[in-house]
Formats: sequence, structure tokens, C-alpha cells
Amino acid sequence: MARSGVRIDPSARTHVDDAIGDWLENVIGRDILGDAQNFVAKRSGRLHDSLRAEVHDKVLRVGSLDCNYATDVELGTAAHVITPRNKKALSWPDADHPVARVNHPGTRAQPYLRPALFQRRMA
Repeated sequence: MARSGVRIDPSARTHVDDAIGDWLENVIGRDILGDAQNFVAKRSGRLHDSLRAEVHDKVLRVGSLDCNYATDVELGTAAHVITPRNKKALSWPDADHPVARVNHPGTRAQPYLRPALFQRRMA
């Protein structure tokens, strides 16, 4: 059986990987990030401003790197008890008196990442 004279350039994989990374970051990532920023609940703007899109090894990640309540906004929280960490009681402006604990009812989910991800994208 004769061997074909077709040879694949060894650098082709690098070029394809670079093209995939560029497409993920500059097309899909930008679109998903923009939609997430449009969908996110804007109270203080901190979560909105913390959203980023990044690509490493052909993996796109969109979300907040430094906003500790990002997941709570996306998924909501169950009812939970809040207790003081460094003091004996909790207090806040307009509170009648300090309290040892607060029964928090939880928060409803306000999804912004999942709706952004599932938007129909035209090629």
C-alpha cells in the first residue's frame, strides 16, 4: 500500500488552539459576560463591576473573582441563623437593641449567569 504525500504541519495544533482561545475570549466570552452584566441585579453595582471572562487552556470561565456573595445572588440562600463572629451581640442602625442571633429567612435566587449562558447565540 502506498503512503500518501500529505503531511500535517506540526504547528497546526498550536494555531488551532490559539484560534479556539481567541474565539472563546473575544466572541463567546464577551457575549456571555455582557449578557451577565445586563441580567445581574444592580444594588450597589459591586457584583456587576466584579464580573469577568477569562480563558485558560481552552476553558472559558465567566463570573466574579472577588465578590463573595456572587453565588448567593445566583442561587439564593436557604433560611439560616446569623450569629456574631467577634462580638457578643449583633447591632445595626435603627435596631431597637443588640441581639445574640438573627433568624434570616433566606433570599430568593436572582440568576444572571445561567440566563447569560443559555442565550441563543448566532454564529
